Amino acid sequence: MKILVTAKPGAKTEKVEKLGDNHFAVFVKERAKEGEANKAIEKALANYFGVKPYEVEIVSGHMAKNKLVEIVE
Repeated sequence: MKILVTAKPGAKTEKVEKLGDNHFAVFVKERAKEGEANKAIEKALANYFGVKPYEVEIVSGHMAKNKLVEIVE
């Protein structure tokens, strides 16, 4: 399954909000430097969808707020 994610790094609390059918906003505490926020986003989505962290992969948008993420179910 592929979803569109809007990244919200540097948030006070970590959460995943569903914005549309395949569009989510992911709030993480980590800052967007050295891939820390991307790793946190993958972990948050894994928890949200109930899959292992290695089953979540950012396909495109590694350095952008809008990302395409693939989740293996």
